[in-house]
Amino acid sequence: MTRRARDERGSALVELSWLGILLLVPVLWIVVSVFEVQRGAFAVSAAARAAGRAYALAPDDATGRARAEAAAQQALADQGVDEAVDVRVTCTPYPRDCHAGTSVITVTVATRVDLPLMPEVLGGDAPSFALDATHTLPIGRFQEAADAAP
Repeated sequence: MTRRARDERGSALVELSWLGILLLVPVLWIVVSVFEVQRGAFAVSAAARAAGRAYALAPDDATGRARAEAAAQQALADQGVDEAVDVRVTCTPYPRDCHAGTSVITVTVATRVDLPLMPEVLGGDAPSFALDATHTLPIGRFQEAADAAP
């Protein structure tokens, strides 16, 4: 009795195809995740710059804080980042009056970026990266003041 030898022709193509799929999916996820984080980093950097400019151009600190938050939200929305944003403004050497001459304003914007294509089966919430950026700008020494009655 002779045993018929099993024909192996064509099985390498099937194995290579499955191996390609199994390796391609994680690599594709990593590449898309890196692009998402890079987009978020660019958005946070632009938001910090825009918030700093808006704060510096405002007439007072209260208005500046509101304008800085609005500018940061808009800059993030322009890049497609819809997460909550934290805008912090600090000033030196006058922490109570940021619009005083020779003051230096530091604006820090922080947010999170969710990684894409993560199913909820693998842990509930999507993993995310915390991103923040800082922008520092000086207030000019010579500022225009409201005219006093001559």
